[in-house]
Amino acid sequence: MKKIAIIGSGSWGAALGIYLAKNGNEVKLWSFSEEEKDMINNQKKCIFLPKAEIPEGVVCSSDFEEVLEGAELILHVTPSKFVRDTIKKYKHLVKENQILIMCSKGFEAETNLTLDEVIKQELPNVKYGILSGPSHAEEVSLNIETALVIASEDEEVKEKVIEAFKSSTIRMYKSSDVKGVELGAALKNIIAFCAGISVGLNLGDNAFAALATRGLVEIARLGTAMGGKEKTFYGLTGLGDLIVTCGSEHSRNRRAGKLIGQGYSVEETKKEVGMTIESIDNIDVAYKLAKQYNIEMPIVNAVYDVLYNGLNPREAVENLMTRALKEE
Repeated sequence: MKKIAIIGSGSWGAALGIYLAKNGNEVKLWSFSEEEKDMINNQKKCIFLPKAEIPEGVVCSSDFEEVLEGAELILHVTPSKFVRDTIKKYKHLVKENQILIMCSKGFEAETNLTLDEVIKQELPNVKYGILSGPSHAEEVSLNIETALVIASEDEEVKEKVIEAFKSSTIRMYKSSDVKGVELGAALKNIIAFCAGISVGLNLGDNAFAALATRGLVEIARLGTAMGGKEKTFYGLTGLGDLIVTCGSEHSRNRRAGKLIGQGYSVEETKKEVGMTIESIDNIDVAYKLAKQYNIEMPIVNAVYDVLYNGLNPREAVENLMTRALKEE
């Protein structure tokens, strides 16, 4: 049994807490919301996971010190735009022997940094890892079979995470490609958003498959230019995560794209989804990174124009389809 602190009580944080508690670990959740905290502690429910029950062993608090005290693993599970500010609030409490695992997926929009780079700036001496893989919170909370990847340059980090997670329903894999795992997770949200647009436009299965496949090529192009290993993008944290996020109604990124394809505005889409939409928060970052690294990313460019330059989604598709022909 391990003592585990989870920073964030949204769908993914709660799902990890449910699973890890049922797997024999002692879990404390941190929440910024008194309403969410009270629901978890008193009703044993998470507002975002209506089918799941919170085990008795899970305790939720809004006090960082209470949550972090004695924890061997700290799982950070907030939206990417809140990662740095949240770490700043608890970093003075992190002990030398505690391990930080980033479970959020995305970029820091103000700096274009990956989240591992934010960790290194805010907690330069901490041992850390990145947890990723094709995993909807709804299914993990119900103990449905899932495969995850823990990426770290430190073997101790990987082994401790595997000890806490491994079971007959979660299969763990190890990776040393921190940058590749991070980038695959962050960029696939954008392609899933685009896949949702194609669904909203009723483009059909052929277009959906083409978009997902060519989207993966764009992910790998930028990811390898930024230091990731090419094979990582064709594994669980690239292709695997892309499949589950593009193809499932659980995916808020796909759902958001679908609404945009149906004619909703960005603000209407955010209100309808009701949760953080990492793709919308990070499309601008991917566009800027593609320019910075001189990488061709026509799908990212097209969705950027839809969101920021008023391009009609149907016209964006036509532009993609009529680009100069080339070998695959």
